[in-house]
Amino acid sequence: MRIAFDVSPLSHPPLGIGNYLRGSLAGLVEAAAGEHEVIAFAPTSVHGPQRIRAALAGIDVELRTWRLPFSHAIRTAWSMAARPAAERLLGAFDVLHFSDWMYPPQRAGVRATTIHDLVPLHHPEWTTPRTRSMHTRKYANAARTCDVVFVNSAFTGRDVVETLHIPVERVRVAHPAPKPVFSPQGERADLGAPYALTVATLEPRKNLQTLVEAHRLLGGELLLAIAGGEGWGEQPELDAPRIRRLGFVSDEELARLYRGAAVVVYPSRFEGFGIPVIEAMACGCPVVVSSHPSLDEAAGEAAVRADPDDPAAMAAAIERALRERDALVVAGLEHVRRFSWRAVGETFLRGYEEALR
Repeated sequence: MRIAFDVSPLSHPPLGIGNYLRGSLAGLVEAAAGEHEVIAFAPTSVHGPQRIRAALAGIDVELRTWRLPFSHAIRTAWSMAARPAAERLLGAFDVLHFSDWMYPPQRAGVRATTIHDLVPLHHPEWTTPRTRSMHTRKYANAARTCDVVFVNSAFTGRDVVETLHIPVERVRVAHPAPKPVFSPQGERADLGAPYALTVATLEPRKNLQTLVEAHRLLGGELLLAIAGGEGWGEQPELDAPRIRRLGFVSDEELARLYRGAAVVVYPSRFEGFGIPVIEAMACGCPVVVSSHPSLDEAAGEAAVRADPDDPAAMAAAIERALRERDALVVAGLEHVRRFSWRAVGETFLRGYEEALR
């Protein structure tokens, strides 16, 4: 097969979707080695090509990019106009796998995409107007045109079937995995005192205000460290002596922070999967996770769960995780062995091949 794989989102700093995109492409290239041709492509911003090349470092894949002014507007117009066909840019292909940012037209071949969550449909108040418009158009196109739809969890798969009315036989679950940098071996961060760590963009869905209130209930010397970039919407109250804002950090620094943390807390109200949960486990850290069912697969039986809307329950869960640290670390390391990017690539290939048949 000749597979055209859209990597446009990698022109931005890699957050959840970017990390999944990069990891799934790496797994696809590994699984396809010697049998199938994979072309990564992106109509992107002026500085996009160098950012995408940096993101794909270490992946042996052909990359085609086109620098465009007003690239978002052009991708949107291309998708909505449904012409010209992607074959005009890429030549003939057997599979087109597009991302969240556009839904390019094609003349022939299998049409595939990945859906990470349906948050913009269920909770539009948690997203920006641009995100809502971009994703809802993509969802509608995927439901109407895609031969196969990949999802990052069985929870999201059920949601896609029930909400978008995509036939269940077209949906394939491909769980993400932690990057190799996330492991128990390596340096540990030292913030000068024991700390609880959370990793999240500052946006309402990540539910950091409940965590701040739980942290206040704990008292004592435990710091709350928050790694993640600026977001939008109502912001948590982070101006307190025992709260440390770290901003966006590299994967290497994040791994050090996971290893050095007394506990990692992930209080999100809704996720597609929740990659930080398995990243923390892979680094040998106990984890407290929201009890929302969208996080069941990331947490498995290896995390302490807590009601995301109850600060007292979250504080109690943090205390339990600290008491049961050793057992949770062992359980977490065992749990994350289930996930690999190679398995994601193999799932993609099976989905393409079945659609071709």
